[in-house]
Amino acid sequence: MILAGDIGGTNTRLGLFEQRGGRLVVVAASTYPSREHDSLAEIVGKFVAEHRPRVAAACFAIAGPVSKGRVATTNLAWTVDAGHLARLLGLGDVQLINDLEAIGHGLAGLAPDDLVTLNPGAAGAEGNRAIIAAGTGLGEAGCYWDGRAHHPFATEGGHTDFAPRDALEVELLHHLQPRYGRVSCERVISGVGLFDLYEFLQRTGRGAEDPALAETIQQQAHPAPIVRAALEGRSERCALALDRFVSLYGAEAGNLGLKLMARGGIYVGGGIAPRIIDRLREPAFIESLTAKGRMKPLLESMPVHVILNDKAGLHGAARRAAAPTPA
Repeated sequence: MILAGDIGGTNTRLGLFEQRGGRLVVVAASTYPSREHDSLAEIVGKFVAEHRPRVAAACFAIAGPVSKGRVATTNLAWTVDAGHLARLLGLGDVQLINDLEAIGHGLAGLAPDDLVTLNPGAAGAEGNRAIIAAGTGLGEAGCYWDGRAHHPFATEGGHTDFAPRDALEVELLHHLQPRYGRVSCERVISGVGLFDLYEFLQRTGRGAEDPALAETIQQQAHPAPIVRAALEGRSERCALALDRFVSLYGAEAGNLGLKLMARGGIYVGGGIAPRIIDRLREPAFIESLTAKGRMKPLLESMPVHVILNDKAGLHGAARRAAAPTPA
């Protein structure tokens, strides 16, 4: 039996998988709020105590850079150690991989209805793939195409410098610098980034807003009410914030597509994209993605898909555990 995990700043998902008829089948799964626990080992201990599995292999996908079997999570106060988890599970080895790398492993197992295509790209498009996912943070990864198969690899591209594209974004950068010092892409393209973008619009007097809604948003300090109000047409300011967020998201997806020469497709994952899928279907996302001057035709040739299945990373970690040596 395989134990797989997908560990993010908001949720930790664990699942038990079995090989049946040449495919991996989930036999048990649980989701835990990450910030309500002191460590991944604590969550794994709870899961094992509940299900008492006979684990033969394990792989955990974690938001953060993995080095020599250890990772200090980017958006959690955790340090995860593969050796510690291996001892907890009675295994000789446990694999730790980046969470976006895990999505790369999971792409092959997605069904057609797990994806929404925003841009079909060129006919027969083939080559490297890019994966970008905004949620608690901003993850980026790639899949190298060797002519026969894709090989996922991690990056920390979400922490590259935020580059303003117009006067409003220059003003946004100046707004964020006193708070963060250096402003990365993750600071604007994430759940926290959307809230900060709304707050910037509020402080600079952009967009009408109902005072009661504005107070609710400030009290919750969370992007969810901003997204709801924007999608329901109840707030001009929330709509402005979400529209700018979509544009920024598309622009960074295009940047990643160029850096990885992602002729095989750009895949948009994470927790935010499925919630705003109707906004992503509108022209602004793809227009921002392809607005790269002389490189526009190249980006237009790249397929762009949104991943709707929030278990893609979990299944990818299971696939990696089942085949520890890449083909």
